[in-house]
Amino acid sequence: MNALTDTADPPKRKRRFRVGSVEVLCAILLIAILGQGQLQQLFDVPALRTASTVFVAVCVQALPFLVLGVLISGAIAAFVPARVLEKVLPKRAGAAVGVAGLAGVALPGCECASVPVARRLMGQGVAPAAALAFLLAAPAVNPVVLVATAVAFPGKPELVLARFAGSLATAMVMGWLWARWGKLEWITERALRRLPDVARGQRWRVFAETARTDLVEAGGFLVLGALISSTLNVLVPAKWFGVLGDQIVLGVIVMAVLAVVLALCSEADAFVAASLTALPLLPKLVFLVVGPAVDVKLFALQAGTFGKSFAIRFAPATLVVATACGVISGVLLLGGVQ
Repeated sequence: MNALTDTADPPKRKRRFRVGSVEVLCAILLIAILGQGQLQQLFDVPALRTASTVFVAVCVQALPFLVLGVLISGAIAAFVPARVLEKVLPKRAGAAVGVAGLAGVALPGCECASVPVARRLMGQGVAPAAALAFLLAAPAVNPVVLVATAVAFPGKPELVLARFAGSLATAMVMGWLWARWGKLEWITERALRRLPDVARGQRWRVFAETARTDLVEAGGFLVLGALISSTLNVLVPAKWFGVLGDQIVLGVIVMAVLAVVLALCSEADAFVAASLTALPLLPKLVFLVVGPAVDVKLFALQAGTFGKSFAIRFAPATLVVATACGVISGVLLLGGVQ
């Protein structure tokens, strides 16, 4: 009898229905469709109409660049082995930092994607200083970000050049600082462990998964940034930003902190900065240089990938260097403080 009981099939568990993000989105859309008349009356307020216009404009302008960025990021993760960069990097750490920084121009990716790429580079023997320079350069000086900045600021090529110079300088200075004073014991051992290349049969799956993950994560931050931008345009009086324009040092500090807190994707941050029309160019430039280099989501990613000991040293130093490089490039290339 016991034998029969042991060999009997276990009872099938009932599959529970779980409410996920897709179901929540469908429910919200259904409610919006059924109650569109009431929603129109509820939101028929000038301030809300202005906020919704700014929100939609920021999202619509930035989305194509965001999609292009995550597609390129997925292609790099799946089809570009890290050993390709390892072969072209000089052996000396100082020279390797310069090459790795410039490699960010040819190998673009968003901030979220650059962290695992940097870890892969370290795992394949690339000097940490060069890997960190690439980590900071790739999301900030690539063609996608520069074109997006040019579209967001039409007629301002000097701002695009200043962003490129400030971001590249940030990546190289941080790489050289690490080469001089950085210690391997600050980086967790698992980040230095060699990682296997993506198998041929898995490349398209890795491409699709990486692109999808980056799009979901970066898209969420884009929506959050657009929401905050539209809120600032409505709730914060224009004269407040005028005060920041008059107090240029305060404006630079506020925009640097705002870049850290908003944690926008580098393909979309230019449109958010452009929507703050009352601010002068220099604080906006600092916002664009600091954002791809250090923010709250990057701090969390770096702490999880390279360890807390690394993140609590690297992030504050990056904030100071990025702010300084943004200010210097702005003063030199924007025709002074404006």
